[in-house]
Amino acid sequence: MPNPIAYFALMLWPLVSVVLFRRLPPERAVIWTILGAYLVLPPIAEFDLPLVPDMDKFSIASICAFACALFILKDRVRLLPRSMIAILLALGYLLVAIPTVLTNREPIVFEVLAGADPIRFETWSLPGLRLIDMASVLSNQVIVLLPFLLGRHYLGTDKGLRELTLAIAIGGLAYSIPALFEIRFSPQLNTWIYGFFQHSFAQMMRDGGFRPIVFFPHALWLALFMVTALVSAVALARNTEGQEQRRWMVAVVYLLIVLYLCKSLASQLYALGLVPVVFLAPHRWQALLAVVLAMIAISWPMLRNLGLIPLEAILAQAEAISPDRAHSLGYRFDNENALLQRAHEKDLFGWGGWGRNLVRHGETGEILSIPDGRWILTFGTFGWVGYLCEMGLLAFPMLLLFLQIGKAGRSLSPFATPMALILGATMVDMLLNDTLVPIMWLVAGAVLGYAETLRFGPEKAPRPLFGDGPVIGRPRREARQRTLL
Repeated sequence: MPNPIAYFALMLWPLVSVVLFRRLPPERAVIWTILGAYLVLPPIAEFDLPLVPDMDKFSIASICAFACALFILKDRVRLLPRSMIAILLALGYLLVAIPTVLTNREPIVFEVLAGADPIRFETWSLPGLRLIDMASVLSNQVIVLLPFLLGRHYLGTDKGLRELTLAIAIGGLAYSIPALFEIRFSPQLNTWIYGFFQHSFAQMMRDGGFRPIVFFPHALWLALFMVTALVSAVALARNTEGQEQRRWMVAVVYLLIVLYLCKSLASQLYALGLVPVVFLAPHRWQALLAVVLAMIAISWPMLRNLGLIPLEAILAQAEAISPDRAHSLGYRFDNENALLQRAHEKDLFGWGGWGRNLVRHGETGEILSIPDGRWILTFGTFGWVGYLCEMGLLAFPMLLLFLQIGKAGRSLSPFATPMALILGATMVDMLLNDTLVPIMWLVAGAVLGYAETLRFGPEKAPRPLFGDGPVIGRPRREARQRTLL
């Protein structure tokens, strides 16, 4: 169980956010409010409040960043994108909660059959979704999208993309210190500071050593974050000169070593594929690769249904590398098969919450299969509609960026396509892990905002409510010069 320090850290973050927004430029304040919470606040610990989603480090950071933008910066944050496709995807992502709740009103009953003429004895049941649950699900969907809106509003420029790239690289370099500590002395920091260990300790041991986890939900999440930091450092090394470029080259080598020590094969493969592309490939090729990665992620359930994914061949390749990794991957595939069959029973709008999407024993209700990948979790909960809207919101910025690159010419930001590649790699990783976090929504929003600027031109001052889309807040009365820390 989390100790009082964990809950105090969560309660303190709104104050930290206020300080960040008062001391830093808007772009940095938004980034570090969300990224900082991801790096230092306790995982899993949350405030369970009635009628609203649980307040954990993700939701608290998202709400704080949005509230500070409204009430400290006094900015008018546009609620809808400029592209009609993005608007429809966002509305679908939010409103899918309504049919999901309405089609899951019935309880799921677990029972025992006894006697020659079967008599049913109810042993347990999962409650049906109530109309009041609709408000909780809708509010959760809104909170999830807040970083997406903030990224689009504040980071969809060359300056914003550079600040985002720089922050992720610096965050990775800073986080490498506690990560190396845990690689050497075992994962203990979360236990020492916040009073609990957030996952199975056995999963932190690999190849005769330890995998770091620090304050992340799992070691695989930390390894993926190191990939994003590495790609960001490569982008900075490619687009700087002189002494600064040499420093970033050293950072790239250092982060490669740290990533290797994290002992995550998938993350190492992402780095092996992305680093040379970001170093050497033209921006159009980078954007094309990002789109390809996104399309693979989106089409995965359809390809699985059609039997077009060579699962046995994939397992054979994993077996050649490591029997332990092959066993882990095979376990994931078996779980996905069972959960996919369960999801197809309500494949349009899903099963909703309360664990109704999980495979359970028919008599005891014991959970038999647990989702690992984000895709099967979303698909089982919100069906095809929710899945396509979520994945579409992540993929559409990359597609729009690719389509607009030719128009940008030499004026294209050199940090747009590396951010798109980070987003594409995350979407692929979502096939294996539930690694969609607010900082990735921030990246998606930034890429979309920049691609929309290429498509529609610089955004004008937002009109009240129904100009180019609803807005919240009011404009700042005067521009303020901020001291960069």
